[in-house]
Amino acid sequence: MDYIQLHCKITTENLSLCQEILTQELADMNFESFEEVPDGIVAYIPENLFDEKILDHSFLTDFSLGTVYISCITIKDQNWNVVWEKNFQPVLIAEKCYIRAPFHEKILNVPYEILIEPKMAFGTGHHETTNLMIEMMLAINMEGKQILDMGCGTGVLGIMASKLKAEAIVGIDIDEWAYHNSIENAAVNQINNMTIELGGVEKIKDRKFDLILANINRNILLEQIPAYTKNLHAGGTLLISGIYHEDFEIIAEKAVANGFKFQKKIEKNRWIAVLFVKK
Repeated sequence: MDYIQLHCKITTENLSLCQEILTQELADMNFESFEEVPDGIVAYIPENLFDEKILDHSFLTDFSLGTVYISCITIKDQNWNVVWEKNFQPVLIAEKCYIRAPFHEKILNVPYEILIEPKMAFGTGHHETTNLMIEMMLAINMEGKQILDMGCGTGVLGIMASKLKAEAIVGIDIDEWAYHNSIENAAVNQINNMTIELGGVEKIKDRKFDLILANINRNILLEQIPAYTKNLHAGGTLLISGIYHEDFEIIAEKAVANGFKFQKKIEKNRWIAVLFVKK
């Protein structure tokens, strides 16, 4: 899949705040991944979801905190391997989970190691949301559980669940890149109890799970939470991220209205992961 790379160059005295605001606005417009750069942000969106009218949006053309200069280019899918292999660095989460590419060296005395073939798919452990999800997962008893990883990206969360002794994992992603990358990463990590499916929430059907993992974004979570409650066993757990702390109230309200009880949340750089339990 080809991607559009949008470079937002910001002229302002408060670059950090502007980066945060633009990231949130673009996330609400289907942009999938972001990189903070010295002069602003770089955002990525699948080419089929990109509308040039985005460039005329008022938050870009009339930005009260500064001036934004926009440029965009098309990134062909065959370029992502080169880009990610050049920039991908290993990451250690909570001193317990080490995520690296096959070309990185191992480190000793870490309970869990996950190998990720660096591709465009979201979920290398570097982004705060993936980091927070894994940190929360490390505190959950998954032994013998049925797990759904919704929007599985690289498959890293499902792989982590398997290493935490889950019985079976289903990973679902609407992006074909992510679908193939998850299959590849499951094989690299010798995970044989994880099934990857290409599609959206409709792929869940009437299956029941003990735990649903969903590291997506606010709008999709709000849309899909009613489906999650239907597909969780009573007492089942919903662990979500992909949202900022200011999104918590609206997400919690939706979850409670659909039969969930709030349990816990953790935060890193304004991003949060939230744990709910089905009543």
